[in-house]
Order: sequence, then C-alpha cells, then structure tokens
Amino acid sequence: MKIISFDALRTLHLPHVRYIKPESMYEHLDEIKEADWLLFPQYWQLTALVHGLKKRIFPSLASYMIGHDKVEMTRTFRTVAPHQHPYTIISANTPYEAEKIWDEMPSPFVAKIPRSSMGNGVFLIETVGQWRDYVAQTDILYAQEYLPIDRDMRIIWVGNKIVSGYWRLQSDNGFHNNISQGGQVEEALLPKEAQDLVTYLAQSLDINHAGFDIAMVGSTPYVIEINRIFGNQGIQNIQQEVNTELLNYLNEQHLLSIAHLIDQPSEFEPLAS
Repeated sequence: MKIISFDALRTLHLPHVRYIKPESMYEHLDEIKEADWLLFPQYWQLTALVHGLKKRIFPSLASYMIGHDKVEMTRTFRTVAPHQHPYTIISANTPYEAEKIWDEMPSPFVAKIPRSSMGNGVFLIETVGQWRDYVAQTDILYAQEYLPIDRDMRIIWVGNKIVSGYWRLQSDNGFHNNISQGGQVEEALLPKEAQDLVTYLAQSLDINHAGFDIAMVGSTPYVIEINRIFGNQGIQNIQQEVNTELLNYLNEQHLLSIAHLIDQPSEFEPLAS
C-alpha cells in the first residue's frame, strides 16, 4: 500500500508512511493521487481530497464531520441515541435566549464552548453570575444537563473495534475528569453497557477513529462527546495498540477494495442472463 500522512507525530511509528506537510499538499498532487490512503488530513483539506480527488481518508469523513464540534455531536447523538445523551439546549447567543436557558435549565448545569477540547471551555454553572461570564465568552449557547457522576470513561475505537479504554476519576477541582485538567486514570472493567453503546454509535455513524467519553448513571451509559483526535496518556502502550489496529484496518479495507474491483465485471464482458 502507498500511504501518505499529514500528521507526522500521530503516525510517527507507522512503517512505510510518507509524510507531507498539509500546507504543501498542492506541491505533491501526483503522489497524493497515487496513494491508497491519506491519513489524518486537516479539516480544511477534506473537500479537496475527498470530493476533488476522490481519495480515501482516515479517519473517515463521518469521524471528521461529527467530531468537528460539540454542536454537531449533540445533534447527531440526539438523533441516534436520544435517551443516552444528556439533555442539551443549543441556541444563538442573544439576550432573550440566554435568559430563557437560565430559566429553563435546572441548576447546576454544564455550559460548553462548542469548539473546545481537553476540558477547556467547559463550565459548571451554579449562579447567574457564572452564567453571564460564560455568555460573554461564546457565540453559541450550549447548556447541558449535569450528570451526578464523579468519573467517566474514555473508550477508544479504531477501525471497527474497541482497542482500549480506562476510567477517568474526577480532578481535585471537583468537576473535570479530563486527564489534562487533573483527572486521574484508573484501569478497571469497562461495563458491557458502555462498550455496547460505543459499538452501536461507531458502527451506525461510520466512525473509525475516536475516543468516546462515556458516563454511567446507574446502569445507563451516556455518551458525552467524542474526540476524533484523542490523547494517549491514559495507559502505557495505548498508542502501540492504536497503531496496530490502525494498520490492520487499513490493510483489511485495502484488500476488500481490491477484491471488490476483481469481482466487478469488465465492461467488455457480457453479463450473465
């Protein structure tokens, strides 16, 4: 296979991968056209690569589109798993909508800036002053039900399976579970209900590379969000597991595409009657 990567760090240990800087894409169009896979392009490259050159990318286009921001995620999850995503209100930031949300949402609740990651831009709202501070920072209002939890899970899906996962215990600030915000990693059994939800979401939405953040409220799993590009600081050797499954998946899909081409009748061969 001919594989090109646009993310040197994320594909550092993958063998036989040609790295091209994203901004140099137009200087290497011939190589790109010949490639079997294009790995980790940046969001701005997608239209040209997928629709312009008809190239196969990894992660999938669905992984990019759904994982682009929290608004896209929530609208998707409310469609395919409405009872397993926290109640959420999304609206334009106007004085009327801000006041309406404050009146409607039970306190405390969570407010998020849609395009943020690693626990940044996520706020626990308990007072009207905190709400006003949040409103001043965002163009889109995103208010979400607060789940009564002190931990959640990061479940990693690569290709067509779960490859790893771990619990994230609440940080000392009493709210964030993100490792980057002081949350602690705990290796423990991942409930089957959580794994089943991740499998359902990934398969039904054509996601092939994501870290799913899943919370358990009693025996019910809730999907909080997905991370198309996720950290690997949770468990030792996690990146090796991800790389192994990534290569297995690329090879498997490549072989399936070759087999599909072989099975197609030639335009010069008469079809069986």
